[in-house]
Amino acid sequence: MKKLPVLVIACFLFIGHAFAQTKDEKAVANAVEFMRKAMIDGNRAELTSLAADELSYCHSSGVLQNKSEFVEAIVSGKSDFVTIDLTDQSIKVVGDVAIVRHKLTAKTNDSGKPGNVVLGIMLIFQKQKGEWKLLARQAFHYPNQ
Repeated sequence: MKKLPVLVIACFLFIGHAFAQTKDEKAVANAVEFMRKAMIDGNRAELTSLAADELSYCHSSGVLQNKSEFVEAIVSGKSDFVTIDLTDQSIKVVGDVAIVRHKLTAKTNDSGKPGNVVLGIMLIFQKQKGEWKLLARQAFHYPNQ
Protein backbone atom coordinates (compact mmCIF):
# COMPACT_ATOMS: atom_id res chain seq x y z
CA MET A 1 0.00 0.00 0.00
CA LYS A 2 2.90 2.40 0.63
CA LYS A 3 3.96 2.03 -3.01
CA LEU A 4 0.59 3.20 -4.39
CA PRO A 5 1.06 6.94 -3.58
CA VAL A 6 4.55 6.85 -5.10
CA LEU A 7 3.19 5.18 -8.24
CA VAL A 8 0.39 7.76 -8.54
CA ILE A 9 2.86 10.65 -8.19
CA ALA A 10 5.19 9.07 -10.76
CA CYS A 11 2.28 8.75 -13.22
CA PHE A 12 1.35 12.43 -12.80
CA LEU A 13 4.95 13.52 -13.31
CA PHE A 14 5.22 11.41 -16.47
CA ILE A 15 1.93 12.75 -17.88
CA GLY A 16 2.92 16.35 -17.06
CA HIS A 17 6.27 15.90 -18.77
CA ALA A 18 4.63 14.38 -21.87
CA PHE A 19 2.50 17.49 -22.35
CA ALA A 20 5.15 20.09 -21.47
CA GLN A 21 6.46 22.31 -24.24
CA THR A 22 10.11 22.16 -25.16
CA LYS A 23 12.26 25.30 -25.16
CA ASP A 24 11.98 25.54 -28.97
CA GLU A 25 8.21 25.00 -28.91
CA LYS A 26 7.88 27.86 -26.41
CA ALA A 27 10.08 30.08 -28.57
CA VAL A 28 7.94 29.30 -31.64
CA ALA A 29 4.74 29.98 -29.67
CA ASN A 30 6.24 33.34 -28.68
CA ALA A 31 7.06 34.06 -32.35
CA VAL A 32 3.44 33.27 -33.31
CA GLU A 33 2.15 35.65 -30.63
CA PHE A 34 4.66 38.32 -31.76
CA MET A 35 3.34 37.88 -35.32
CA ARG A 36 -0.30 38.10 -34.19
CA LYS A 37 0.31 41.40 -32.41
CA ALA A 38 2.46 42.83 -35.23
CA MET A 39 -0.28 42.02 -37.76
CA ILE A 40 -2.92 43.80 -35.67
CA ASP A 41 -0.64 46.80 -35.10
CA GLY A 42 0.56 46.91 -38.71
CA ASN A 43 4.10 47.28 -37.40
CA ARG A 44 6.49 47.31 -40.38
CA ALA A 45 9.68 46.81 -38.35
CA GLU A 46 8.28 43.87 -36.37
CA LEU A 47 6.77 42.17 -39.44
CA THR A 48 10.02 42.62 -41.34
CA SER A 49 12.10 41.19 -38.50
CA LEU A 50 9.80 38.18 -38.10
CA ALA A 51 9.64 37.14 -41.77
CA ALA A 52 12.39 35.20 -43.49
CA ASP A 53 13.75 36.78 -46.65
CA GLU A 54 12.49 33.68 -48.51
CA LEU A 55 8.92 34.01 -47.18
CA SER A 56 6.12 32.36 -49.16
CA TYR A 57 2.84 33.71 -47.74
CA CYS A 58 -0.29 32.19 -49.26
CA HIS A 59 -3.80 33.47 -48.60
CA SER A 60 -6.94 31.32 -48.57
CA SER A 61 -7.85 32.94 -51.91
CA GLY A 62 -4.67 31.53 -53.47
CA VAL A 63 -2.89 34.90 -53.59
CA LEU A 64 0.82 34.33 -53.00
CA GLN A 65 3.08 37.02 -51.51
CA ASN A 66 6.78 37.35 -50.86
CA LYS A 67 8.18 39.08 -47.77
CA SER A 68 7.92 42.65 -49.02
CA GLU A 69 4.40 42.11 -50.43
CA PHE A 70 3.22 40.53 -47.16
CA VAL A 71 4.62 43.38 -45.05
CA GLU A 72 3.32 46.11 -47.37
CA ALA A 73 -0.21 44.62 -47.51
CA ILE A 74 -0.46 44.67 -43.70
CA VAL A 75 1.17 48.09 -43.21
CA SER A 76 -0.89 49.75 -45.97
CA GLY A 77 -4.21 48.43 -44.64
CA LYS A 78 -4.95 46.38 -47.75
CA SER A 79 -4.96 43.42 -45.31
CA ASP A 80 -6.09 44.99 -42.05
CA PHE A 81 -6.62 42.81 -39.00
CA VAL A 82 -8.62 44.52 -36.25
CA THR A 83 -8.60 41.43 -34.02
CA ILE A 84 -7.00 38.01 -34.32
CA ASP A 85 -7.87 35.07 -32.07
CA LEU A 86 -5.89 31.85 -32.41
CA THR A 87 -7.24 28.55 -31.10
CA ASP A 88 -6.50 24.83 -31.38
CA GLN A 89 -2.81 25.53 -31.87
CA SER A 90 -0.26 22.76 -32.27
CA ILE A 91 3.49 23.11 -32.69
CA LYS A 92 5.83 20.41 -33.96
CA VAL A 93 9.56 21.14 -34.05
CA VAL A 94 11.77 19.00 -36.29
CA GLY A 95 15.38 20.15 -36.20
CA ASP A 96 15.50 23.78 -37.32
CA VAL A 97 11.94 23.75 -38.71
CA ALA A 98 8.66 24.19 -36.83
CA ILE A 99 5.18 23.42 -38.14
CA VAL A 100 2.41 25.43 -36.50
CA ARG A 101 -1.28 24.80 -37.10
CA HIS A 102 -4.17 26.77 -35.64
CA LYS A 103 -7.61 28.18 -36.27
CA LEU A 104 -7.64 31.93 -36.88
CA THR A 105 -10.80 33.92 -36.18
CA ALA A 106 -10.50 37.61 -37.00
CA LYS A 107 -12.29 40.86 -37.57
CA THR A 108 -10.86 42.59 -40.61
CA ASN A 109 -11.07 45.98 -42.27
CA ASP A 110 -9.36 45.21 -45.58
CA SER A 111 -9.03 48.40 -47.62
CA GLY A 112 -11.66 49.97 -45.33
CA LYS A 113 -14.22 47.17 -45.79
CA PRO A 114 -15.22 45.49 -42.47
CA GLY A 115 -15.39 41.70 -42.44
CA ASN A 116 -14.92 38.51 -40.46
CA VAL A 117 -12.81 35.48 -41.32
CA VAL A 118 -12.41 32.00 -39.92
CA LEU A 119 -9.41 30.26 -41.39
CA GLY A 120 -7.24 27.24 -40.88
CA ILE A 121 -3.59 28.22 -40.90
CA MET A 122 -0.36 26.31 -41.31
CA LEU A 123 2.83 28.23 -40.58
CA ILE A 124 6.37 27.03 -41.19
CA PHE A 125 9.08 28.65 -39.09
CA GLN A 126 12.80 28.08 -39.58
CA LYS A 127 15.49 28.78 -37.02
CA GLN A 128 17.89 31.19 -38.69
CA LYS A 129 20.90 32.51 -36.76
CA GLY A 130 19.21 31.52 -33.49
CA GLU A 131 15.84 33.17 -34.24
CA TRP A 132 12.59 31.61 -35.44
CA LYS A 133 11.61 33.23 -38.75
CA LEU A 134 8.35 32.79 -40.67
CA LEU A 135 9.30 30.89 -43.82
CA ALA A 136 5.87 29.91 -45.18
CA ARG A 137 2.17 30.31 -44.49
CA GLN A 138 -0.85 28.58 -46.01
CA ALA A 139 -4.44 29.54 -45.13
CA PHE A 140 -7.62 27.66 -45.96
CA HIS A 141 -11.33 28.17 -45.35
CA TYR A 142 -13.05 25.93 -42.87
CA PRO A 143 -16.06 24.15 -44.39
CA ASN A 144 -19.39 25.79 -43.41
CA GLN A 145 -17.71 28.84 -41.89
